[in-house]
Amino acid sequence: MQRTALNKSPEITWQGLPCWRVLDTQFAQGQGFFDCWQAWRADPLRSRLLHYVAFTTAPPATLALSDLLGSQPALASLVQELASQWHALRPGFHRFVLNQGQVMLTLCIGDTLNLLRQQQFAADAVRWRVHEAEAASLWIAKALARCCRRGTRLTVDASNAQAQAQSDVTRHLMQCGFDLQTPEAATFDAAPARLVASFNPRWVLKNSRQQALEAAYPVGSCAVVGAGLAGASVAAALARRGWQVTVLDRAETPAAGASGLPVGLVVPHVSADDCALSQLSRSGVRLMLQQARSLLLAGQDWAPSGVLERDLDSGHLHPQDLWHPQGAWIKPAQLVRAWLSQAGITFMGQTEVTQLRRRDGLWELLDEHGQRLCRAERVVLANACGAETLLQRLRRDEPGRAVDLARLPAMHGMRGMLSWALHDNDQSEFPPYPVNGSGSMVPRIPVAGGTAWFMGASYQAEDQPERPDHDNHLANWQHLRSLQPALADALQHKFESGEVMHWKNTRCVTTDRLPAVGPLEASEQPGLWICAGLGSRGLSFSVLCAELLAARWGAEPWPVEASLAKALNALRGQGEWKLQKNRLQMPVIAAPDRVRGDKSPWLSLRA
Repeated sequence: MQRTALNKSPEITWQGLPCWRVLDTQFAQGQGFFDCWQAWRADPLRSRLLHYVAFTTAPPATLALSDLLGSQPALASLVQELASQWHALRPGFHRFVLNQGQVMLTLCIGDTLNLLRQQQFAADAVRWRVHEAEAASLWIAKALARCCRRGTRLTVDASNAQAQAQSDVTRHLMQCGFDLQTPEAATFDAAPARLVASFNPRWVLKNSRQQALEAAYPVGSCAVVGAGLAGASVAAALARRGWQVTVLDRAETPAAGASGLPVGLVVPHVSADDCALSQLSRSGVRLMLQQARSLLLAGQDWAPSGVLERDLDSGHLHPQDLWHPQGAWIKPAQLVRAWLSQAGITFMGQTEVTQLRRRDGLWELLDEHGQRLCRAERVVLANACGAETLLQRLRRDEPGRAVDLARLPAMHGMRGMLSWALHDNDQSEFPPYPVNGSGSMVPRIPVAGGTAWFMGASYQAEDQPERPDHDNHLANWQHLRSLQPALADALQHKFESGEVMHWKNTRCVTTDRLPAVGPLEASEQPGLWICAGLGSRGLSFSVLCAELLAARWGAEPWPVEASLAKALNALRGQGEWKLQKNRLQMPVIAAPDRVRGDKSPWLSLRA
């Protein structure tokens, strides 16, 4: 196997930088990635983050990755860390968070040209391993140039291409603005067939060429309003990148709202047409499970139990079952506390923000008396439906923001109640794993006083008269009858006798059932952002949304394809979003397309 010289080059200048970004068009067996990761770890002056984006048409099996250990035992710990997450790899983007959150591999599966067109970052180093079929493609050279900044170093490996194809490669690179650094400036080295170039076009780069490639924000201070799953995940993602984050919440403790759910399920949405919601939820589940493994106590705070999904709306006489081997249950509040305990985060409880004000280049967060609570360079609203109240006040104070804020999808509250009880001695009717469908049954969760089961959750608009708890218990029991008829019969006496307890709160959902994450102002470097509207899928979406926001702040590779990320953009309410010059204009997918094939997944415990 030919090894990359990318990480050994004297041109690598990641020392002291906040982030170093590598783009490799062929992951192969992962040798190039592991070499780069190992070199980065060995450098005491390495960048704070290492992003490695690699392409493949077919990812290797876990066994193939493990084969590397025989020839290079020094890579054992690195290979094993990645191999533990190496599952369910379908076409598209897959983000792996490694090395305690400081190394990120984005594995992109599919056609090289299409994958290049989905990238939204400028690489510091690029490796193009040329296939014979693509060697003559000027479009690939152009797409590579779009992923480069001036000075990006390109290494081209054309050992598998014929002489004419190698000649085409050099011609296309020169045409696209690459400055070749080989002798004669136009020939490959004989063995191996490799050349080195840098992106240094002789023309002035136009703003339109950069599309959505945003400049990185200087790392500084940030205020996050809201200490639930959305706010805590954003705070943790930013703190890992060096930001000093203040998290403010009106409650005394974190996760006091809907994120205080006793237990929730992490399970991807499934639809017949694999709509945007389904694809995004798979990416979100992968990222959430990585966080759970690294931060929570297995068996106590979470468990990779697997989840059985019952399709009760398929029209078949008997429900169609789908097994999710990567499904899990998680206690959201435990995860929120783990996130907020990280270095660089300060939590301020019993602190209600009622006004936002821009003054002297900073944002000021004020209480109901107009007293300043804190100041920060950036603000992220992650306080669910409370964000709309703050934004309404901001519209009144600054009418010029009304046009931008009108594109934010409407958010509203949905009440939900769980039914639960401690187990008695007989647990024979309970399934060995959670069952999800029209509601969710989570059979065995350790709680104070023993082990409990949870069933729910009900779903009711906040603007309607609240149903009595008895009616919500009845609704949960009826959902249980659909999921597990025998278990519902066994528990009927508990529901009827009032032995079943409850937990209830209000979720925040958007009109299209997708989170809103992104800037709230159309400016060159927006300072006001939002991450809200996670609905019943906070555990599936919170880490994904936080990583997407942090990637945009740091000009990093995005965790999902650009075509999927646009469905989450906050300012999507009028058909497209525009961030003025140097931004990509993206039409928004209509709401019915996003949720096509959705089988009422909101009546569940999925936090």
